[in-house]
Amino acid sequence: MSELRIAIDDELLRRARAMRHDPAPAEMKLWRLLRDRQLGGFKFRRQHRLAGYIADFYCAEASLVIELDGDSHGDQAEYDERRTKRIERHGHCVIRFVNDDVFRHTDAVLSAIYDECLRLTGNIEAGPHPSPLPGYRERG
Repeated sequence: MSELRIAIDDELLRRARAMRHDPAPAEMKLWRLLRDRQLGGFKFRRQHRLAGYIADFYCAEASLVIELDGDSHGDQAEYDERRTKRIERHGHCVIRFVNDDVFRHTDAVLSAIYDECLRLTGNIEAGPHPSPLPGYRERG
């Protein structure tokens, strides 16, 4: 592995750690709802290095990347599209939500994530999700 590659990986690791220690409010809220296999038993990681990027959330079992877009993402649509395509070329599915949806439509966001996990894992027997979602509990 070249020194440049190692330096890039080290920088990504430092950035991921920093982002985990100082999450955006929407990321903090969604993490409280995804962590500890609360969403149907699916394990999520946050600020996970993947394909040269840092994914907001990642479920390895479903190869699902969840991205939360804040106000700053409005100006970087082309970058987000390139990033999504590169991650998808590595065999992962990417879904995006705007931060406001996490606060205003939390149940719909969780439902969409859960449904996508079921679809990607081929868990068709699970059928439609119950309400509330399995393992869902609000944390204070």
